[in-house]
Amino acid sequence: MNEFVSYKSEENFAIITINNGKANAISHDVIKGINQSLDKAEQQGKIVILTGKSGIFSGGFDLKVMTKSPEAAIELVIKGSQLSLRMLSFPKPIIIACNGHAIAKGAFLLLSADYRIGVKGDFKIGLNEVLIGMTMHNAGIAIAKSRLSEVYLNRSVNNAEIFNSKDAIQAGFLDTIVSEDQLLPTAIKVAQMFTKLNAKAHAATKLSVRKPHLEALAKAIELDAKGSISLDS
Repeated sequence: MNEFVSYKSEENFAIITINNGKANAISHDVIKGINQSLDKAEQQGKIVILTGKSGIFSGGFDLKVMTKSPEAAIELVIKGSQLSLRMLSFPKPIIIACNGHAIAKGAFLLLSADYRIGVKGDFKIGLNEVLIGMTMHNAGIAIAKSRLSEVYLNRSVNNAEIFNSKDAIQAGFLDTIVSEDQLLPTAIKVAQMFTKLNAKAHAATKLSVRKPHLEALAKAIELDAKGSISLDS
């Protein structure tokens, strides 16, 4: 879709790959590329596999943008939250093949997908916002509340606890872990499994199950847009 996000169409699914520097950062260009890829997948009726690069799915938002100004940070965070809202309500299943580390927005993307496959190993997965001096934004809290149990909500959001791949399953960020060489083959197997679902029933049921969470997230994004994101040094 652009130099930071590629789209590969297969018979029943599409692979969307993020490739943006060492941290695989989520920038405006990456968000635009993912949205364009989701547009294409939706038009083609494809199940989505979203992945990163070896060792890292994403280290979070682009720090160059986040540290530029409070306004720039708010704009990027809101676009990221809108992407999560779209992913959570996407008509087709979204599978994430998490290549390794998934921090901050990288972890929020895990919480925005239907099925999450990680790589075995001592990778860092979690929400580090409070660690780096960011009061968690309203949309972040809403996304976390929609997918994490009360215990792990507090451990992840309030305490910024970071998990390895194995513990990230119990925390709620991943559904299963495999060896690196099995990551994409496993994602493809899951995609093939999802082709057996009735597409209309899946889309309608997803919206019904997630209705209160989607409404809460939409309201949280509105709150954040009014400038209530606090970025402390």
